[in-house]
Amino acid sequence: MKGFGYLVKEGFRNVYANRIMSIASICVLVSCLVLTGAAALFSLNVTDIVTEVEKNNETTVYILRDRTEIEAKQIGSKIEEIENVESAEFVSKAEAVEQYKESLGDQLFDRIKDKDPLNDAYHVVIKDLDKYEDTIKEIKAIDGVEKINDRREFAAKLTTISNLINIISVAVVTALIIISIFIIANTIRATMYSRRFEISIMKSVGATNMFVRMPFLVEGMIIGFISAALSTGAVALLYEAVKRVIVEVAGSWITVIPFEKVVLPLSLSFIVAGVLVGFFGGFISIRKYLKKEGNEILGW
Repeated sequence: MKGFGYLVKEGFRNVYANRIMSIASICVLVSCLVLTGAAALFSLNVTDIVTEVEKNNETTVYILRDRTEIEAKQIGSKIEEIENVESAEFVSKAEAVEQYKESLGDQLFDRIKDKDPLNDAYHVVIKDLDKYEDTIKEIKAIDGVEKINDRREFAAKLTTISNLINIISVAVVTALIIISIFIIANTIRATMYSRRFEISIMKSVGATNMFVRMPFLVEGMIIGFISAALSTGAVALLYEAVKRVIVEVAGSWITVIPFEKVVLPLSLSFIVAGVLVGFFGGFISIRKYLKKEGNEILGW
């Protein structure tokens, strides 16, 4: 146990001794983890939105703003007459204002209330989703209907964007992981070069490969762990900033997964990924030296 403590202490010493290279390794690995985390959180939220849309077949139909409330209700009667419409709930401009105010809060609502006047609208529930497209066409054909929030089409587009982002992220993250391993390996090689005399002595007196290797593996894992901690904090700040923008723009229409629900699995994933990358970087950097004995390490 005492020997293990010494090896761990040496790993920490190595990180500090080569702090410039260690910082460079941490920066690259943080970039990799942040990008991975952002892509994963985006994908999770898209999946959650698409699932909610698929469960809820409610479509919002907006009435032209120049129509009176009486005319809007007459339009609602025509919507209800469509065979595949189960119900059409009227939401007046005043009710919509109150809903937005409640979902956004007074401060955010005061900032956007004058930007885009609200319409009278109907929340329409469709019976048979297999006939969704035909039903939407019938609703659009009614005089006085301005637009329809087709959430199914939005969900399909969102899924396409998510898939594209995932593909790009995989490519970029793969490249960053390779770069991270390369930089960590070179960081550890610098440590090994500065300690080559010490390593030579250890090998000469019969130190095992694992004993020689352990401080450098610990060094890589420390770099990975620090990167994971910084990445979790960076993703948390980025996520909350994006969440505020989404709430301001979309209100309660789009629900964003609270960061508290994903912080534990995200941080654990970061730690595992960071430590593994650091371990692998340390592992490949020391193999060349472990094949040599005594004076060979020094080039004598």
